[in-house]
Order: sequence, then structure tokens, then C-alpha cells
Amino acid sequence: MTELLPKLVSLYGIDNAPQLQKRIQRIIDSHRGRIAARDRVLTEQDAILITYADQVREGDNLPLRTLAKVCEKYLKGLINGIHVLPFFPFSSDDGFSVIDYRKVKEEFGDWADIGELGSKFLVMIDAVINHISSQSAWFQSYLRDEQPYRDYFITLRGDEDLAQVVRPRASAVQTSFETPSGIKRVWTTFSPDQIDLNFHNPEVLLEVIDVLLTYVENGAQYIRLDAVAYIWKEFGTSCIHLRQAHLLIQVLRAVLDRAAPQVALITETNVPHQENISYFGDGENEAQLVYNFALPPLVLHTFHVGNAELISNWVEKWQPPPGETAFINFLASHDGIGLSAARGILSETQIKSLVERTVEWGGLVSYKEDHEGRRPYELNINYLDALSDPGKQESLEIIVSRFMCAQSIMICLKGVPAIYFHSLFGSRGWGAGVEESNQNRSINRQKLALREIEEELADPSSLRYHVFRRYSKMLRARAASAAFHPLGAETILHCGAAVFAILRTSPSTQQLVLCLHNVSNQVQTVRVDIEGHLGSSEQTSGLLDLITNEILVRGPVTALTLEPYQALWLTAGN
Repeated sequence: MTELLPKLVSLYGIDNAPQLQKRIQRIIDSHRGRIAARDRVLTEQDAILITYADQVREGDNLPLRTLAKVCEKYLKGLINGIHVLPFFPFSSDDGFSVIDYRKVKEEFGDWADIGELGSKFLVMIDAVINHISSQSAWFQSYLRDEQPYRDYFITLRGDEDLAQVVRPRASAVQTSFETPSGIKRVWTTFSPDQIDLNFHNPEVLLEVIDVLLTYVENGAQYIRLDAVAYIWKEFGTSCIHLRQAHLLIQVLRAVLDRAAPQVALITETNVPHQENISYFGDGENEAQLVYNFALPPLVLHTFHVGNAELISNWVEKWQPPPGETAFINFLASHDGIGLSAARGILSETQIKSLVERTVEWGGLVSYKEDHEGRRPYELNINYLDALSDPGKQESLEIIVSRFMCAQSIMICLKGVPAIYFHSLFGSRGWGAGVEESNQNRSINRQKLALREIEEELADPSSLRYHVFRRYSKMLRARAASAAFHPLGAETILHCGAAVFAILRTSPSTQQLVLCLHNVSNQVQTVRVDIEGHLGSSEQTSGLLDLITNEILVRGPVTALTLEPYQALWLTAGN
């Protein structure tokens, strides 16, 4: 692992690095025999479900087993990856304040249940390594001044320069705890219950490497580095995106490349777009996959104004991810709709409009204080609700078509789609959850009874039935066409202000799909150069819509009519 040594020297000094490298190798060797060798490359069949371990409940059954049952019954052929949100023992933040990294919460199941899910799907496991619960054994040992945990956390004296520290939330950056030896103040980026780890201490790095390889042993094919932009602290700096944070990711990538090259690292950095994509590194040394955080607010804006010009221009100017890396494209998740990534793309006036409409349509807004004052950083609203004006008496068809048109934009973009459980299964917002928890994010985190889901999926009059049915058609169509390969080409076509049009081309250039989206509530006529985009006139005797698998038009085509919120995936038909 010669490529590792310079990074360790930069982080921990030339005197410590050689021995540290040997210890890392020993950790790898200790896991090697228990890590299954697998081949893994990105394909058009890659799509990821985002879900809680206990998302679906069925009597006294362990939730992980119920989740596996649901995935096996409904997702085969549609989705091949499952992101199980933190399933460890936790004390707050719906799992992201981990008490023990190496255990599965007993109420959810055990590692064998994760392994069973991983035998049928590619499993993503969260590495919540910026911080750990205040109730963890590590932190409780620190409070008792016990080794080796004395330096696992960042003790603050009170005179440090923290003025430039970037705050992702509104809570204080430091929290005080009573200990037998007096008050200790520690660094808490996200909440008083989430204590930041001290990666200046190489023992923390070694512990984390062992944890990650434990996840790989238990079936992880993706490892998501939660909040990794904040992982390294230096007084007098912003403590975000520091060079050392990137070096730490490079160390973890080098370890995984050696121990389990089939495992992909994913960085979760909800920050402005240019900062976000820096976590691709040079295409080979950091994350293989990076969340496309700007997409959710941009798509929402697009449908609110009924105009696709902004998002078309933005996608057209994308810098392709380097090497064999890709975006994870998503619209909804367990968190809200972040606004940070959209700043610089959307104007402050446009962001203000999103905020106002979110409140008007029954959602909530989370704010934070920074050097620029009090600003909104997240819209807390179910994505389907965010697209549906409650003041209008709209038909089920319009509600579903608009929602699925938005989902289609996300699915057809270059990259890997990630779909939140509540989006795939057509849920609405959960206002009662906010009242119960006093947490804005609970509005989109409702846990569901399996019986109720199954009843609604079997009911042709229900919202769930129509959303899941339409989603299923799109996902099957995507998986069947190499034009949607994550490393294939994409070309934006300008077909009118209300139409988002993108041509996807397979890596071999043999398969082409033209995806058209009417983002408005008005019928649109689209002039299409079929011969130029999908093949010569001899090859093109009509157009096939891959979503419905029906011939849309027979004979030469010069214009198409798109109904309000209609999405078409067109290829040359015979």
C-alpha cells in the first residue's frame, strides 16, 4: 500500500506514518478471510431504494425481515440496491446518533438479517463517522478519563478561535458535560447528543477502518460517508472541506480498494454544487459516487414555474464526473430538501419563492444562523406534497402525472437513481409526526404498516397504486436499456421553455433514448429531429415509448404533442 504512506505522512507526520501503515495492513489482514470477493461495475440496472430498517412493520416480526420481504415481493427487477438508513443502536436523530457502530439494534434484527438482504440486493450501510452518540461506550469512557478514549474527542478550553466554523444546523458548536474531574466542553457539530470524533488521533482512524471492514464483512456493497465534509477540525478555519478531510477519504478509499475493491464509497456533502463535486477527487482516489444535492430544489423550482430552461442550462453545463465515477441522483430522502447546493444556481428570490410555497402548501422550513444571518437551509415537506397545490381541486391523474414527470427527470439523468421509500410507494406528508417528535424532518419519516401498504397497492383507486405502477414501468424500462448506463452520454436538447429534453446514449453508442418532459400544465408541441437524434429515416419507421412499451407514432415524425406533465422515453420503433 505504498500509495497510502504519503497521505498518512500528511495527516500524522513522517515519524508516525510507517508504523500506522503497518497497523492498517494488519487490520485488513484480520478481515480478509471473511470478506467475499465479488466483481462490481456500474450498469443501467443500478437503482437504490432509501429506507429505514423499520420502515414497514408487520405485527411482532423483526422489521429487517419485514423489509426483506417487501423488497423481495415488490422490487425484484426494479431496484437492485437498498440503502438501509442507520440500523445501529442510537439515541437520537432517527439513527444518526450511533451508540455502537458494530451492533444492529436488537429491535430491528441482527447482522444475519443484513446479510440475508445483501444476498438478494446490493446493500448500502451508513458510516456515521463524523460523530457518535453521547451515550456510546466510547464517549462515556472519555468522560471518565479512561484510555484509550481520552483523545477520541475534541476537548475545548474555551479560548479557541471558532469564529469561522461553518454550522450546518442551529445548535451550538460546543457542549458541556459534567465529569468526575469537572466540566468538559466538547465539539458537537450537529447536536449536543452527537459528539464529533477527533481524527487528529490516529487511533480513531484505525478504529473507523476496522468498523468499515466489519460492514463489508456483513455484506456492504456501498458505504455512505455521512457528513464527511466536517470530519477534520482546525481552529481558525471553516472546518469544512479541509484538505485533511479529502486525505482521510483517500485513505479510506485506498484501504477499501485493497481489501474489497467491489465496494463503492459515497460521500454525503449537502453543500454548494462545486464544493460537492470536489469529493470525486481525481476520479480514482476519493468517492466513486457523490449525491447530486442541487437536483431536488432545481426540479421543484422547475415544476413550480412550469419552465425547464434553468435546469436544462444547468445540466448542459455539467462537468462530467471524472473517471468511472457518477452522481447519485435523487429528489427525496429521509432528510428535507436542502437549499445549500442550489445557492449560486437559483437566485435568492427563487429560493425565497420555494420557501414561501412550501409553507403555503403545508410544509415547514428549517433555518440556521451564520455569518450572513438567519437563512433557510432545508424545506421539510414530502416531495409529492411539494409538487401538489392543496388549494386546487386536482384530479388523481394530474397529481400522479406531475409527480412522475419529476421522477422521470431524475431517473433518466446520467448517474445512479436513488429513490426514497415514500416516493416509490406514493406517500403523503405526516404532519402528526412533527407534532409528536417536535422535529421538522419527521414530516417525511412515517413508518408504515405492511397490511395498509398492501391493501392500497391492490386498490386501483388509491394514490399508492398509481404511483407505484408508473414507477415500476419507468424502472423496468431504465434497466432494460443500455442508453441509461451511468457512464453513458447525455445531451440536452432545447425543445421549448416548458420541455426538459435529454438524449441518452449508451457507452457503445448503439442505443439511444430521447426523454421528453412537459413540466407545465399546458399542452406542448415539440419539434423533434428524429433522423438526427434517433437514427436515419430507413431505421426510423416510428417511435416506441419505452415507459409504456407502445408504438407512439408510425411513419416519419416531425412533431409530437405532450399532454400536461407527460413524460416520454422515445427510441426508434419498427
